[in-house]
Amino acid sequence: MSFGQNVAATKIELFKYKKSTQIAVMVQQILDDKRKVLLKNIEEMIQEASKARGGIWEPLQDIYKSVNEAYLALGTNTVDSVAESTPPVMEVELHVRRVVDVKIPALTVTEKDTKSMPYGFADTNSSIDRASKQIKELMPKICKAAEYENSIFSLAKALEKTQKLLNALENVIVPQYKENIRFILSTLEEREREEFAKLKKVKEKMESGK
Repeated sequence: MSFGQNVAATKIELFKYKKSTQIAVMVQQILDDKRKVLLKNIEEMIQEASKARGGIWEPLQDIYKSVNEAYLALGTNTVDSVAESTPPVMEVELHVRRVVDVKIPALTVTEKDTKSMPYGFADTNSSIDRASKQIKELMPKICKAAEYENSIFSLAKALEKTQKLLNALENVIVPQYKENIRFILSTLEEREREEFAKLKKVKEKMESGK
């Protein structure tokens, strides 16, 4: 149904608008429940993200310090060469879970080999060893913080869309349906009064003609 057009004041249209209003109100309630669930999850994830970020900055500073010491002691070329030739020892697996109907990521970090360093010792020093160990320890926390950040963004987008639909139902669609119902009822009542008046006049004429 498109709004802004003339409404046919019939009992069939009245039934249609009443049914549409009931459905719109039901959808409105479902969307409001969804909005509450999304808000709750966003609030919880913001708290978790804050905790995750809080446990990252200090270890990151230690890593930067270790890497900087390695650059100063070994030189840029050596450190870059070690970084480029070192095979990856950590894997990040992406899984998807749902909150309401929103897909959000879940990251799992695993190590391929935890028994030995993935590079030789000839051209390295303790700073690189320390930085490598710190990065491996911090990577799961970084991924978890990224997971929360991405989830918050996805949930916030879903919340915005849900709120727009709610606003449309509350401020436009349902009020328009109700206004159309009032118009049809008013028109039908007016017609009934007119028909009653006509029938009364016909009856009076028939009685006066006897």
